Amino acid sequence: KLILLRHGESQWNLENRFTGWTDVPLTQKGKMEAVKAGELIKKNNILINAVFSSVLKRANETAEIALKNAGLDHLWEKNNLKMIKDKSLNERDYGDLVGLNKKETADKFGKDQVHIWRRSYDTPPPNGESLKTVVDRVSPYFQDNIKPLIEKGDNILVAAHGNSLRAMMIELRIYKPEEISSIEIPTGLPLCINFQNEKVFDFKYLD
Repeated sequence: KLILLRHGESQWNLENRFTGWTDVPLTQKGKMEAVKAGELIKKNNILINAVFSSVLKRANETAEIALKNAGLDHLWEKNNLKMIKDKSLNERDYGDLVGLNKKETADKFGKDQVHIWRRSYDTPPPNGESLKTVVDRVSPYFQDNIKPLIEKGDNILVAAHGNSLRAMMIELRIYKPEEISSIEIPTGLPLCINFQNEKVFDFKYLD
């Protein structure tokens, strides 16, 4: 199993700002979303063998809280489970839009232009990354570091961000690039992908 977990609500999610690589903390709601994520992992009896995350604390903290509430924090103590952090799994860099309120940005640049920057596959915002660029960094990292563990039969948790998780879905052929713009990934809700013979068999949000 591969569990994709978007971090819980961050302070800039709450303020409706473009966050990108800025290292903002979780809100209290975000922490509770991570608690719920862990409870869902526990309810579904999923034992996690390896954890991957970005280098940003909102994703790291989400993973830590989720694992604790899944009853798996004892694995940290035994050092059998380590969180592997890598900037390849970071959120998309929004360039000149980082820190700006999304509504104000739409008023300044035009709603249609901002929609293109946010949702097109290969058009980046000024001095930022397109989703295609994110796919180009997530895909080799997945192939080199995560895929071999799935092939070995491990259950993997990836705590990351909306766009890096979208990139992983494209890499797994769950969605095509032209479909991904309409896919919303909720904060703090684990998406469980089941593999059979090293291929995606099915996927669903845990309940």
